[in-house]
Amino acid sequence: MSGSVNRVILVGRLGKDPEIRSTPSGTTVAKFTIATDERYTDRAGEKQERTEWHNIVAWSKLAEICGQYLKKGKLVFIEGSLRTDSWDDKETGQKKYRTEIVAQNMQMLDKRGDDEGGSGGGYAGSRSKPSSQTSPSSDFVEDDEVPF
Repeated sequence: MSGSVNRVILVGRLGKDPEIRSTPSGTTVAKFTIATDERYTDRAGEKQERTEWHNIVAWSKLAEICGQYLKKGKLVFIEGSLRTDSWDDKETGQKKYRTEIVAQNMQMLDKRGDDEGGSGGGYAGSRSKPSSQTSPSSDFVEDDEVPF
């Protein structure tokens, strides 16, 4: 579809350390969650806060960097695109869905000196997308240099 946009920008805190794995072909994958908060006043005039959890997946060099530098509680900027996968539950036969953000850019936002020396650095991952929704392919163009 021409003219469509699938872009997500989030700033939030990691819920736990990234989980790092490798595909059978050796591509690194990092999965983690970040929390964003929304503060608002309800109809009764009471202040409310709502936390939304976001599933993040990063591939290749960006995944390696996430695994090395991101830790639970760290403030991070993530830019990427939404992807929803579906599958049939083996036990119930019901259709299940999972929506995640495929990270393409990441920047650590904690100040230097914060708990393990958050660097405030960032990394723009590959702009290429996997050829299928379930696994990456060799069309990722990996950057050789980490800009921090």
